[in-house]
Amino acid sequence: MLHRGQESTDGDGDGGELVVPMAWLYAEYIAEELLRTGDLMPPASVEFRAGRDALALTVFLSDTGGELSGIRVVSQLETWLSLTAYDQPWQDWVRERLACLTADAYACGAPSPDLALAEAAWRWLEETELLAPDLDAVPDGTGAVGEDEGPKVWTPAWQLGLPLGHLAIHLF
Repeated sequence: MLHRGQESTDGDGDGGELVVPMAWLYAEYIAEELLRTGDLMPPASVEFRAGRDALALTVFLSDTGGELSGIRVVSQLETWLSLTAYDQPWQDWVRERLACLTADAYACGAPSPDLALAEAAWRWLEETELLAPDLDAVPDGTGAVGEDEGPKVWTPAWQLGLPLGHLAIHLF
């Protein structure tokens, strides 16, 4: 039985070839290694996943030539830092790049498994909310507030994952 997103290898599909989403898998690998090196969150946490997905989207979508290369990772760090910086409209950039890639894939008539995984990651980052400290809350003057104390707010996962990814790049 074929699973959604997989193609047949028996010749009944487009050329009968299984298409492996190598660009997305490589972007995810780079993101995971950056986060593991930074040792900021436990790898099993949802915060880690948010950081990994935000960084993987940044890596994948910034590769305009479709040539992700291990050799170029270090040379791309500055680009990724600037894209993930606090004052940048990262979420708008992601939406625009995904729309562009989707339009290109549609025009070519060739579905992209890489793009499908990137879109799934973006949906998760947008639709999943995590409970986080409210950084905009004003202290009430009762003293210092610890990490687990104080007001909390439900926040889209990308808003937690993006700064985590940015910090991981810095620490690399």
